[in-house]
Amino acid sequence: MKGAVAAGHPLTAAAGARILEEGGNAVDACVAAAFVSWVAESPLTGPGAGGFMLVHRARDRSDRLLDFFAAAPGRGLGPDGGAEMAAVDVAFDARATQVFLVGPASCAVPGAPAGLALAHRRYGKLPWAELLVPAVEVARSGLELNAAQAFLHRILDPILRREEAGRGVYGDERPLEEGDPLRMGELAGTLELLAAEGVETMYRGELARRTSESVRERGGRITEADLAEYRVIRRRPVRATYRGVEFVSNPPPSSGGLLVAFALRILDRLGAPAPSGSAEAIEALAEAMREAARVRGGVFLTELYRGGAPGRILSDEHVAAGVAAIRGRIPLSGREPAGSPSTTHISVVDARGNAASLSASTGCGSGFFVPGTGVQLNNMLGESDLTAEGRLARPGERLTSMMAPSLVLAGGRPRLVVGSAGSIRLRGAVLQTVLNVVDHRMSVEKALAAPRVHLEGDVLQLEGGFDPEAADRLERRGYPVVRWSERNLYFGGAAAVAFREDGGLEAAGDPRRSGAGVVVS
Repeated sequence: MKGAVAAGHPLTAAAGARILEEGGNAVDACVAAAFVSWVAESPLTGPGAGGFMLVHRARDRSDRLLDFFAAAPGRGLGPDGGAEMAAVDVAFDARATQVFLVGPASCAVPGAPAGLALAHRRYGKLPWAELLVPAVEVARSGLELNAAQAFLHRILDPILRREEAGRGVYGDERPLEEGDPLRMGELAGTLELLAAEGVETMYRGELARRTSESVRERGGRITEADLAEYRVIRRRPVRATYRGVEFVSNPPPSSGGLLVAFALRILDRLGAPAPSGSAEAIEALAEAMREAARVRGGVFLTELYRGGAPGRILSDEHVAAGVAAIRGRIPLSGREPAGSPSTTHISVVDARGNAASLSASTGCGSGFFVPGTGVQLNNMLGESDLTAEGRLARPGERLTSMMAPSLVLAGGRPRLVVGSAGSIRLRGAVLQTVLNVVDHRMSVEKALAAPRVHLEGDVLQLEGGFDPEAADRLERRGYPVVRWSERNLYFGGAAAVAFREDGGLEAAGDPRRSGAGVVVS
């Protein structure tokens, strides 16, 4: 076998598989798939996105996290000035409507092009231009929207087509629907420019100038200096041991990986796992989620920028305190701030054992497109879960993120590569996928399809598929339970690949998002 790739769209996964077939390694496949996701999953990601890639290199069993998330803009500008962000209501379903802040003033400095370029330069094998070919082909020939993408176009339509440039990309008359064609000619031209000139044009060339000028004319704060001085940061991943394997994920100043690692340490300390889907298993999971949410409270965001947060939070003393809080049934007040469930994720392994785990996002999108490029910029400055505590980032400083591209290593080699969409709920999607594979020996397909749990404040959200008797028992134990009738994107959208115990490979995308997995033989 040559490798395996999983992603949030069949075309994204197919692009990664194509590169593996052509002799590329895991990072080559991940980069090519990411470019196709800019087209196939354009409401969620693109050149205006930020993200992270966790890379495992087989030859020395090393792990490195490339941080190319969005940075605060405003180099050379005063602290005041600029336009107000626009408030837009997004209705996820009849039960959930959320207000998002968009427009040019919401745009942070994008890092996705720089991150993919550095990943290729350090770890890739095939020529750079070859990795953009599949994306250019899809952008020019077009694709038909599947059901999951049509849903995203429908709910994000007040953002995607709020301005003339967006309507030029996605149509004037109505939101795109399932089966509608989508061609992105302007974005194809931008991709061809990146193939020919490299990403320098995005940060120091003509495209950089056009981006800054268009944003600044509309009251945004991205300057040419912001783009020219943007740098990808190489970080040491956060690590935690769980039942004999090692969980590796995104470190601070992002929070998702650290909080998943903390929940795993809590569950490890609580003892052997109960049967999957039982009231006991759900209760242990819910309480680990409660303690992770408790950790995120107070001055947590400030602590992420001080250094040493993993050592403090994952210490034996801190984990023991979390276990004591569970056994003492100490309540948690309030709810976590939530952003949009608009992350994309790609997981890849190759036959040599190299692995790449990539998460990227434009937030819910700013609705602002750089004229003539097909590039929608992110709205990260308007995401409430990234700006909690009222902390103002300095120009050039990385924003925090919940994204958690992750690996599970067994004997120093990849056992599982996973990540998810879902705002604060992506932590639960990653955590439960790990538990399903490690504890319950599920295939990745079954692990992703299994019903999920989310603790929202004190309310236990149970996705459709759980035994009603287990839900009844949880209610008798004092949990307010919301019973969902079926799977829902609310519970995240993961993508995972894994080495089976017999050495074979498997891959799966989340059925909640019409994801796909491909094993290349």
